[in-house]
Amino acid sequence: MKKLLIANRGEIARRIIRTADRMGIATVAVYSDADRQAPHVREATQAVHIGAAPARESYLDPAKLLDAARRTGADAIHPGYGFLSENADFARAVRLAELTWVGPPVAAMEIMGLKDSAKAAMKKAGVPITPGYQGNDQSLVRLERAAAQIGFPLLIKAVAGGGGKGMRSVADAASFAENLLSCQREGAQSFGNDGVMLEKLIARPRHVEVQVFADRAGNVVHLFERDCSLQRRHQKVIEEAPAPGLSDRLRHTLGIAAVAAATAIRYEGAGTIEFILDLDNVDKHGDPAFYFMEMNTRLQVEHPVTEAITGFDLVEWQLRIARGEMLPANQEAIAATGYAVEARLYAEDAEGGFLPSTGTLTRLRFPTLPGVRIDSGVETGSEITVNYDPMIAKVIGCGATREEAIDRLIAGLDGCVVEGVKSNRAFLARLVGHPAFRAGAVDTGFIARHAEALVPATDVDDDMVTIAALALTTPTAARAPATMFERFGGFRVNLSAERGLDLFVGETHHALMLSAEGAQTRVAGLGEARVAGGRWINDLTFEADLDGRLVRAAVLIAGTSIEVRLDGKVAQLSTRPPAADAKGLASDARITAPMPGRVLALDVAVGASVAVGDRLLVLEAMKMEHRLVARVAGTIAAVHVAEGDQVADGTLLVEIDA
Repeated sequence: MKKLLIANRGEIARRIIRTADRMGIATVAVYSDADRQAPHVREATQAVHIGAAPARESYLDPAKLLDAARRTGADAIHPGYGFLSENADFARAVRLAELTWVGPPVAAMEIMGLKDSAKAAMKKAGVPITPGYQGNDQSLVRLERAAAQIGFPLLIKAVAGGGGKGMRSVADAASFAENLLSCQREGAQSFGNDGVMLEKLIARPRHVEVQVFADRAGNVVHLFERDCSLQRRHQKVIEEAPAPGLSDRLRHTLGIAAVAAATAIRYEGAGTIEFILDLDNVDKHGDPAFYFMEMNTRLQVEHPVTEAITGFDLVEWQLRIARGEMLPANQEAIAATGYAVEARLYAEDAEGGFLPSTGTLTRLRFPTLPGVRIDSGVETGSEITVNYDPMIAKVIGCGATREEAIDRLIAGLDGCVVEGVKSNRAFLARLVGHPAFRAGAVDTGFIARHAEALVPATDVDDDMVTIAALALTTPTAARAPATMFERFGGFRVNLSAERGLDLFVGETHHALMLSAEGAQTRVAGLGEARVAGGRWINDLTFEADLDGRLVRAAVLIAGTSIEVRLDGKVAQLSTRPPAADAKGLASDARITAPMPGRVLALDVAVGASVAVGDRLLVLEAMKMEHRLVARVAGTIAAVHVAEGDQVADGTLLVEIDA
């Protein structure tokens, strides 16, 4: 293997380039129109343009990828994850072109590529599977009958699905047909296959997966488990290794089952066996029942947490196995040390329904901290578009204990600066800092169950207000130290220098009075006057002495707004009072597109009556379906779009006479 073409983009392309460079393997990056200036293009040995921004015209076009390999003399292709990484036809085409495929055998990909055939293979191998229906008869009558036999609630899953796409939970028979149609439509659009299967819905599940590796000689090992239970809309948000709270007995059993699964299909390379743990069904030892869910026949997004606890470079393992080498270590030589927790930093509006946020990253900065790893595919100036996944970075905290790993992750998140688009950074910090998460009480319903506690805090404590006041009146590290007169705006004979400062947290007004007291500042106007001091460590980090307590906070000042981040908590303050909310009922009655997308389904017509929560239409954007619902009750006054229309961000879609 002398030259490796990476059939992917962004963060994973950069990740592969790093390891290939270290191994002395030349790399070829591919890029679309949208990625001409992307970091992975600049960092590879060579780069080839492969088409327009839409993925189907570039990264999902096998012919263009193979032509790029031929033109550059690449002798191997690494698919990364997503795109064509689990496409058996592409893997076959790579092999037919006499190139090395950095991935598993085509036969194994075909078995695991469809959830129904995967479950059949696992059942034969003795790996437990979830009760359900995986039959070929896909008629509505047969599926409704199978659903009745399984019982509600249940899950409908696209047989070719993954990443939460083509999956619906169904509470009762009345909503089964609608959810089935949506699932089939999403499966056809995303995977070219509208087949579905049905599964018993585990009421309180945990999502635990096991990393496996196999070589051509038939050797198979596991590299322990990861917990990926913290999810939203079936999309992983937080991943960690090892999984908290499992007994040694269960860890061992899961490892054995994962190795058995990989062995049964004659696997090669990196793969992940995903299991569902049923917390309401435990054995005499107190261990929950577990069922095979699916296998990802590729490297996972969350592989860094496994690298952190094992010390192995999993991309290096992939490349060595692809060129015919045996596994770098046997099972006895693989040990887990420490803990790692990963958060997926996305360009999305966490406070506005988690809708994707597009635009230019006008400022992007990551911290350099002990025990914090950042994997990112973008930089300041990069565009977040509707064409690709809106991931900005993976932030990983590592430590000797789980508590230390969580603390380092929070510090890493607090140190991230994302401007130009909205991000879920503050939400992630609140999530991993939640007491229940720290206690390891995780399952897939965690985010929904703790939704109220995960919203931004409205009661900002005096410490954060004090830090904001000090930061606003203290020169930054880039400036020479200010005099007392600079800090407080002049002086009066025989009177102490004072400065008034108004800070607003939402509707709450803090009228502060600051005066010099020795080398520090007296802050009055809070619950009690306090003497404090502070200094800028850099343009983001502010160190404050609060009544003898030394704390460090991330502080961002932009115009009249100031954001203070301390131990995962975020305070949004302003030096101006909030503007009156002029939106009111009028905006609720005007439904606009929250992002660019395509109208998949239109559920209302002029004159129809709607109640709050009724679905109006379905918008497809960033490979996901987004349901837009009525925020007020009334009559449909106007419909400005039709099914199939492409709409821009902010397009007026529906008007309601409230």
